[in-house]
Amino acid sequence: MLQARGNVKFGRRDREAMDQAVRPLKKLARDVAALLLWLLLATPSWALDSQLSKYLGQAPASELTPGADHYGPVESTPPVAKIYAGDKVVGYAFVNADWVDSTGYSGQPIQILEGLSTTGKITGARLMAHHEPIVLIGIPVEKINTFIHGYVGRDVLSLSKSESDRPPVDIVSGATVTVTVIAESMVRAAVKVAEKEGMAGSAVAKAVVRELDPSHVAPNDWNVLVKEGSVGRLNMTVGEVTAAYKRAGNENGAQNPESDNPSDSFIDLYVAPVSVPAIGKRLLGEAGYAALVKSLTPGQGAILVAANGAYSFKGSGYVRGGLFDRFAVSQGDSSIRFRDLEHSKLGGVDVAGAPDFHDVDLFRTPKNVVFDPAQPWRFQLLAQRAYGARDKAFLTFDLNYQLPESYLKPLPTPATVINARAQGASTIEPSPPSEELAIWRTMWRGKTWDIGVLLAAIGVLTLIFFFQDFFVRRPVLYDRVRLAFLVFTLVWIGWIAQAQLSVVNVLAFLNALRTDFRWGYFLMAPLIFVLWFAAAASMLFWNRGAYCGWLCPFGALQELVNRLARRLNVPQLKISFGAHQRLTALKYIIFLVLFGVSLSDLGLAERLSEIEPFKTAIILRFARQWPFVLYAGAMIAASLFVERAFCRYLCPMGAALAMPARLRLFDWLRRYRECGNPCQRCGNECPVQAIHPEGHINPNECIQCLHCQMLYHHDQKCPVMIQRRLKREKLAASAAAHAPSAALPPRRKISETQSAP
Repeated sequence: MLQARGNVKFGRRDREAMDQAVRPLKKLARDVAALLLWLLLATPSWALDSQLSKYLGQAPASELTPGADHYGPVESTPPVAKIYAGDKVVGYAFVNADWVDSTGYSGQPIQILEGLSTTGKITGARLMAHHEPIVLIGIPVEKINTFIHGYVGRDVLSLSKSESDRPPVDIVSGATVTVTVIAESMVRAAVKVAEKEGMAGSAVAKAVVRELDPSHVAPNDWNVLVKEGSVGRLNMTVGEVTAAYKRAGNENGAQNPESDNPSDSFIDLYVAPVSVPAIGKRLLGEAGYAALVKSLTPGQGAILVAANGAYSFKGSGYVRGGLFDRFAVSQGDSSIRFRDLEHSKLGGVDVAGAPDFHDVDLFRTPKNVVFDPAQPWRFQLLAQRAYGARDKAFLTFDLNYQLPESYLKPLPTPATVINARAQGASTIEPSPPSEELAIWRTMWRGKTWDIGVLLAAIGVLTLIFFFQDFFVRRPVLYDRVRLAFLVFTLVWIGWIAQAQLSVVNVLAFLNALRTDFRWGYFLMAPLIFVLWFAAAASMLFWNRGAYCGWLCPFGALQELVNRLARRLNVPQLKISFGAHQRLTALKYIIFLVLFGVSLSDLGLAERLSEIEPFKTAIILRFARQWPFVLYAGAMIAASLFVERAFCRYLCPMGAALAMPARLRLFDWLRRYRECGNPCQRCGNECPVQAIHPEGHINPNECIQCLHCQMLYHHDQKCPVMIQRRLKREKLAASAAAHAPSAALPPRRKISETQSAP
């Protein structure tokens, strides 16, 4: 009878093993067929027209130029289209990214369709495409459009000469670089179109080009250097800045001064191009200048910035992300921003009469930017004043710098060279692959410490997985290690480094494969790229569990909240396995919908991806509009009663990682024959119900938390291990019971011998 029962059990197990062996092959065949169908239907044909042609179909001519009724054909390279009112040309339509570099934080261009009148005024503008994370995840696009529309009706020639005529950068903190890129690229592109179309007053003066005079010696007196213009100065009081906010109509900024005394110094700032030999030797000393020259590459410049006052030009942005976000340097069509890698702090300025400065810093221009100190350039300071709990008011101030004539000498250059330099030798065109490579390398160098910490954490996780038997055999150690890792993931990876993966990254990657794929776009965010690489590599070994179970900040938040709820005896909702299986399909449906939408409209898919609360809870740390906070709070509250509820049923990111799970090369999770028949201990305790009632683990749902492996070795919880423990204890007790009787006779003989007369 027992033998027959065993045969029945073996036959069922054998069939289950065969089904599990064949199932991945069937799934692989379906995936390959689906991929081929997708490539056939989704791969676009090569378009001969520029982006301008596409965008002109989305905006009527009257939107770019009031009174216009149609566009002419797209002409020239870079592309531009004439705007007509009847038969009369009334303006020109163009995309900023076609004419100048408009790359933002995302590593992709911010594309704005602009209209320019025949007299050189911006007549219309619309944001057409962008992938800026701060706009996608937190700042309403209406604020960006309001800022863009502030340029309508303004003369581009005056905008290019003085930024005081530009709309104030009045937008919430975090989008400083994005908004500055928009402003700079709009104006520079419009100026280039005006020059190309030969508008009155727009031609670049073909002045005689000058070069640095190496024989010139700068005066050894600070006041003389400032007076002659070798050192530029921007000096403002608190009252002057308040008045500027009032003129700009920004009452929030005007009502929140740095001090109550208007005559207090807001900032007393000085700049000087120390890559000019005469100035560099005077301000840095002979030895300091020699060391600087050794550190510079051809075409690279260096600027000294020193300041006193209540306001710091450095701010704290470079501490958070390696970027100095309170100032920029512009020359020609180049807008230069500095990272901490290009920064050195100096002890002071060793020139007679120089004041003692609170901040003295040296900034080297990026290696991919040509900085010509003989040409005019501009230092732009972004002033910001906090108001309310989190909001800030912004205003820009300019310091225009022109090297004094005494430092220059005429350069007899052929006309073609003169014309090229007059057009701006430092122009940055849309990044070719070599420049793109240099940019992402700069990003990585600026994140060296963060990358090291993240790689160390991934290394620790790899050791945990490879030596999982060591940890799971020690339940207390395993629990403490997992708890510490989850806290690290939430606090450091999530809230500090803000390296939360999203389905937006998946959609952007798939879209790039179909269009213009460049690694440089994805290498712009080092921590995100490292996490993606780790997640992809780990899927070959442990399916999606390495990321979803250990490295996802929002997943860690849910699990920690559920741990707290269990400690507080919050009742847990039990979901039947049948209902659970049906609910898990939701996340796959959500992902497929987002993927389908992204094939035709990536921007809409990115907006629909707000179903993920990651951005609100992790990236912005709940500093967002109340509907988003309410939704994120609801998802977290659900985890009080159902552990990782969002991960189980709604996460499109988890669905994207789960789809290739069955293609893993190894199966590291160990099971007994008794698992599922009759024992259900692991299935009942699995935090995401990834274990089926018959005992096998669903790799699509498993998050590799290793809880089932802890139970596998636990001789107080696992029935198989309990039986083995009881058998060992019984054998030990039996051995102990017989050991004394076998040892007594010798002892008695020895005792008797010793006591004999």
